[in-house]
Amino acid sequence: MADSMMSKAATMEIPINSNGDSRNLAEDDSLEQSCSSPMSVQAAKIQWSLREKVGSPTGLRDLQQVMVSGPNLNETSIVSGGYGGTTEGIIPTSSIKGPAVRVNTDFLGNRRIPNEGQGSNMHHGSSNSSMTAEEATRGVAVEKFDIVKKWGLNTYKCTKQMISERFGRGSRTVDLELEAQIEVLRETKRKYESVLHLARALTNHFYSMVQTQHALGDTFADLSQKSPELRDEFGYNAETQKLLCKNGETLLGAINFFVSSINTLVNKTMEDTLMTIKMYENARLEFDAYRADLEELNMGPRDAVTMARIEAAQQQYQIHKDKYERLRSDVSIKLKFLEENKVKVMHKQLLLFHNAISAYFAGNQQQLEQTLKQFNIKLKPPGADKPSWLEEQ
Repeated sequence: MADSMMSKAATMEIPINSNGDSRNLAEDDSLEQSCSSPMSVQAAKIQWSLREKVGSPTGLRDLQQVMVSGPNLNETSIVSGGYGGTTEGIIPTSSIKGPAVRVNTDFLGNRRIPNEGQGSNMHHGSSNSSMTAEEATRGVAVEKFDIVKKWGLNTYKCTKQMISERFGRGSRTVDLELEAQIEVLRETKRKYESVLHLARALTNHFYSMVQTQHALGDTFADLSQKSPELRDEFGYNAETQKLLCKNGETLLGAINFFVSSINTLVNKTMEDTLMTIKMYENARLEFDAYRADLEELNMGPRDAVTMARIEAAQQQYQIHKDKYERLRSDVSIKLKFLEENKVKVMHKQLLLFHNAISAYFAGNQQQLEQTLKQFNIKLKPPGADKPSWLEEQ
């Protein structure tokens, strides 16, 4: 019983003076002499002090009362001291306000108070940053949801309007003059695509013919060396085929330039205008859809809820009307500039094609070369399209 009480009482205040001795060290000098190390001196003095207190009736009664009722946290002291220290280290907890402070003591008796405030600040900082990131993510999700909602509503209205127009139940806005110009452009594009297709076919066939003439000229030249009796005849034909091959390569340069210009006109200039026309048609469909929606609301009852919906529909109607009129103006301007550009380009390319074909089949090499100079066409040297021996490796 006394031993268990002694072990529990060891957690109470154990004052140690600056030399590591007990306050009653003078009463028992033999105990200090029997202990060789500072730790053993402290342990022996603690045991002696407790035994003295427990041995007396008053001390035993006080110890039992402490164990039953427990220590008062406001009166508890944290005592630590170092061997060889100069003063007593007593920290009364009653004077400490705020959160509890944990004190660690090393084997030499030095106090170490861990810095828990820094960890708390880091915890609060990470919590705030996580809350900010969460709010940002939630805001992005709400924004995306609104975009999808608007897109779905707009798609529904446009699909409804398109189906109504297909079945003849809905009305559509029509600009007769502009629609006629758009139809002419689409028809012109189809015809120019046919011209481009035929010009490319002519280029491929003529290139094959030039390659055949080149091979035939080489064969005639070889036979003129191996047939002495027909040397002159083979030689004349070889020279003729080489001349035709040279003029054919010049004509191919002119035809390739013609094909390239037509391709730019059809697949870039006209295509850009048609893309604007497609945007204009989509804007027209949206405008008619919101116009029909506004007309339907105007025909219904005029209560507070309906008036709010009518006002919102009126705003959307005005927005899509402005967009429709702006794109209609853009299409009119682009059609005008496209027509001017088409006339200018085709005038130059048709003149080139005519002069080159006429000079080639007339055998006028000088006129053919002059035609290429007139239109600033530079021929690639023979073998320019072939990769070098380094690229082949």
